[in-house]
Amino acid sequence: MSAILETTVLEQLADALRASRGFVHKRDIAAVLPQLGPSSFATAVPNGDDCAVLPDTDGQGHLLLAIEGMVQDFVEQQPWFAGYSAVMVNLSDIAAMGGRALAVVDALWAGSAEQGRAVLAGMRAASERYGVPLVGGHTNLRSASGQLAVAVLGRAQRLISSFAAQPGDRVLVAVDLRGQWQGEAPFWNASTTAPADRLRGDMALLPALAEAGLVDAGKDISMAGVLGTALMLLECSGVGATVDLARLPRPAGVPDWSVAGDAAAAQRLRWLNAFPSFGYVLSVRPAQADETIERFARRGIACADVGTVHRGSVLALQLGDARVPLWDLADQPFIAPAVEPRRVA
Repeated sequence: MSAILETTVLEQLADALRASRGFVHKRDIAAVLPQLGPSSFATAVPNGDDCAVLPDTDGQGHLLLAIEGMVQDFVEQQPWFAGYSAVMVNLSDIAAMGGRALAVVDALWAGSAEQGRAVLAGMRAASERYGVPLVGGHTNLRSASGQLAVAVLGRAQRLISSFAAQPGDRVLVAVDLRGQWQGEAPFWNASTTAPADRLRGDMALLPALAEAGLVDAGKDISMAGVLGTALMLLECSGVGATVDLARLPRPAGVPDWSVAGDAAAAQRLRWLNAFPSFGYVLSVRPAQADETIERFARRGIACADVGTVHRGSVLALQLGDARVPLWDLADQPFIAPAVEPRRVA
């Protein structure tokens, strides 16, 4: 592929990502954060991370509190998987910050008892498979439509934070590729048929990396996909990065970047927009990168060094000799009008 063609591919891809549903939904955060105002309760990290962080009662660590809401059409179309995912993504948020989940609660509005049963069955299945108890919540079975939110409490000894990426870090992307697409939506499901003991061991990997001092900066891949998630991490930390798309982990069914054509491009875009059941973007000191990659590999999880964190405000995409900016945070904030970089212990 020539440099001119590579540039054209990157420009078209950047346009498609900026217009994607995941990017648009995440940008709603920017409209909400200023309305919250300064908190009267000091937390260890500002708004913008995967969890709220509070001092643990023993003073030796951190309590983590997270909440996720499922989009309405997801609950309507796939109620069991929406329930399962609501638990799963919250557990991923806790792990993304170096924590281990303690308990889950939910708030469910269902349009019928049948829909409510399916959602609750999915939540119960995830709770049992990951070994985290579902301890209560709120239920309404007479709603006009299905809506669901789930919250989780966890504990961390050492934090992984969205505010800790540094210039010179390696950008690592870790994804469990042992899965399949969930229907037509961009959900990569590597969880519901996996052995429960493997799921629990994989979820414990992130806190183990934090406790070993290998990782202190990162974020779990959300509905904004791998690049939207990287953008949120960079914005919180006040840095930029360049990501080489050819080095991103991908399933066997997604064509590499040498394959031309609209069908191949659509498959690659779907993967870049994917919300995986296990996926993280990490910013790691160069001396710790190889060991971090190896720890994922020991558990059969793909992890690759895909780029470099640098000073500035631009997330750039690279393909061969071509390099195209995806987003300049100095010109257009993504999830917040202004976030000052902050280191955490």
